Order: sequence, then C-alpha cells, then structure tokens
Amino acid sequence: MKLETNNIYTFKLNTGEELIARVVEIAPDHMIIEHPILTVISQQGLQMMPGLFSADLGQNVRLNNASWAMIAETRQDVRDSWIQATTGIAPIRKQIITG
Repeated sequence: MKLETNNIYTFKLNTGEELIARVVEIAPDHMIIEHPILTVISQQGLQMMPGLFSADLGQNVRLNNASWAMIAETRQDVRDSWIQATTGIAPIRKQIITG
C-alpha cells in the first residue's frame, strides 16, 4: 500500500490504540497528521474521541513512524464519521435505489 498525503488512514499504535487521521506530510521518520481521533469500543459500538485533549485542535501533529505498528486505509463509513466529527459536516453518499 502506498501512503499518500490528504488521505485518511487508520493507525494501530504500539500501545494498542487505534488512531484515525488525515496525513498531511510524509517524511522518512515521521508523518504530519491532522485531527487525530482515537476509536473506542463501547456498548453502542465504535465511538470516537479526541486523540489529544490539551492540544490546540487546529494544529497539525507529528506522529513518529516508530510509534505505530500497522496502517490501513480507513473504512468508508468510519471515514465519513471522522469527517463529521472533525468538521461538523455529514458526507452524503449518492445511491441508486432499486425496487
């Protein structure tokens, strides 16, 4: 899988947490990401919470490559939830309804 900037990825951190963020910049030893959101499993299903509570949410964040074990493209439904959580805008998906 080739990583590309401006795409939303899911990172499995070495601590076991799952982080969702948009990659802004890729460097050999780190990435610059925006809006890091952690996923949490609850009785209601997959929930999202801020990855940093005391940081300025408008600032990009440096993620060291040594801090994550796996990375994957984020599922479309989770990506839509991330977009809504970080921008307040709910993406609309066009569908063809068949009878």
